[in-house]
Order: sequence, then structure tokens, then C-alpha cells
Amino acid sequence: MKNMLNFKNFSAEELQGILDLALDMKKNPEKYSEALKGKKLYTLFEKTSTRTFLSFTTGITELGGTYYNQLWKDSNFVLGEPVSEIKYVCRNVDIIMARLVKNETVELFGKNVTVPFINGCDNSYHPCQILADALTIIERFGSLDVKLMYIGAKNNVFNSLVEFFSKMKIGTIYGLTPLVNDTVCGEEFFEAAKATGHYVELDPSMSIEEAKSHVKDMDIVYTDTWVDMEFFNNPEYAGKKAQVMAKMMPYQLNDEFLEGSKAIVMHDMPMHEGFEIAQSVIDKNLDVILNQAENRRHAEKAVMVTLLK
Repeated sequence: MKNMLNFKNFSAEELQGILDLALDMKKNPEKYSEALKGKKLYTLFEKTSTRTFLSFTTGITELGGTYYNQLWKDSNFVLGEPVSEIKYVCRNVDIIMARLVKNETVELFGKNVTVPFINGCDNSYHPCQILADALTIIERFGSLDVKLMYIGAKNNVFNSLVEFFSKMKIGTIYGLTPLVNDTVCGEEFFEAAKATGHYVELDPSMSIEEAKSHVKDMDIVYTDTWVDMEFFNNPEYAGKKAQVMAKMMPYQLNDEFLEGSKAIVMHDMPMHEGFEIAQSVIDKNLDVILNQAENRRHAEKAVMVTLLK
């Protein structure tokens, strides 16, 4: 049995197989309408979600299966001994997807499940998002051999992008990350990725003009929220949010910052217009960004079939 907590226990060939399957599922959905007939998916949400909920639940339905959704706050995971709760859930369903706050909780699930488990996002990794991104890149450019510049925080999305490109050994991700979030990915993680030649860490103290010059050489510019979704509208976080915005506003993806670049812009959503991205840039790239979001469903369908078959 295999889980997807991140990409550590997947080879490049296995990840490419998932992407190939996802592409075929998107083009020929009728072929897979009973691929998971009779299978039951349990989804558990500690973190808020739009895309993760819709993509997994519509995905399992399109494959002939059913789903059962529960919020963490409504479950006995908040009260009971967690390992026994995990093992009980496994006796009722065929596969589990959980969107959790802490990587430690994801690891606990991974060690104790008796059915395949998928990390729907934690504070350190977001593997399904990156598979959807890869699918979007392949559809747009024909392969993963691209130059992608990520501008924002070293967060779960960034970590999984770095892990993916360094694992696939095709294409290059350039990271401009003035913000560093609290994740389990330490310097060894990034040094190992650099050693592959497929991750380049840009100096976060470079001038904005230098950053703009890098942008002009890219195929893709990728950004994400600067403030974790759970804190964005939290009044208790207002002071920290103001500090982050003051530091990051010069890096906003707007027409001036992207002037002279032919790169497409990617964003994993939800977007905060006027913060990390300007409305004019959203308007120009909305089709690409919505393709990213839609491709969550196709990528996750391929992951579920792969893990269950």
C-alpha cells in the first residue's frame, strides 16, 4: 500500500505515470466512469477549502465512487486518542484524504492508516496542487521543460514545487522568497534540491529591478498568498499582516513588474487582488489560473486510481 504525503516515496517515472493518466482522464472521462465503482472516500478538513473539497468529491463521483465528508471540529479527532480514530475510519472506507494544519498530523495518519492516504495540504506540503500545476504546464508548453519563477513565501506550495522539479529533473524552478514560513523543510531539503540543478535560489535581497530582469527570461511566473488563509481576515493577525504587506508589496505581480515579460502567470488560489497580484494580471491570466484549479480534479482522480489500483 502506498500513501501520498509528499513526493518522497515516488519516483519520477511514477509521477509521470500519474500525469499521463490524468491527461487521459481529462480527455476521455467516459473510459474511467467506473474505475472506482463501489469505492468510498473519506475527506477530513481541519483547514478551510474550496478547491480541495470540490475536486476530490466530484472526482471520486466521476469515477463511480462515493464520498463522506467531515470537518475536523465536528469529529472526535479533537477529543479522542488519534491512532484509534484513524484505524476506525479505515475500517469504513477505501481511501482517505485529509487537509490538515500540521505536517506532524499528516505523518501520524501516514504511519497508522490501513487504506491509502492522501495529504490534501498541510503547513509543509501541497502535493496535489503541484500535480495539477504540472498538468497545466504540460497542456500549455507540451512538456515540463520550462523556466518557472516563484515569487512569494517559502511555504507548502513552494516546497512541493521545489520537491517536484528536483525529483523530475526536467525544467527549472527559480525561487525568490523574501518570506519564510514555518515548515518542516530545512536547509538540507533545499540544498539537496539545488544539487540537482533544477532549483535555483535567488537572492531575496536583490533589487526590484534585478527581480524584473529575471522575470523577462521566464516562461512562467508563479505566486501564492503572502498570508496563510487561516489568518488573512483574522483581526488578531492584523499587525503581522501589515508587516508582511509592507515587505512584499514591491513584489506584487502587476503590469509594471511584468513589463517586457512573455511569461504566463500561475496562482493556486484563492487570490487576494491588490495584494500579491493585481486585477489586471488576473484578468489576463484567468484562463490559465482556472485551468490550474480545474486540473486539481483530474490530477487527484489519477492519484486515487493509482493508489487504489
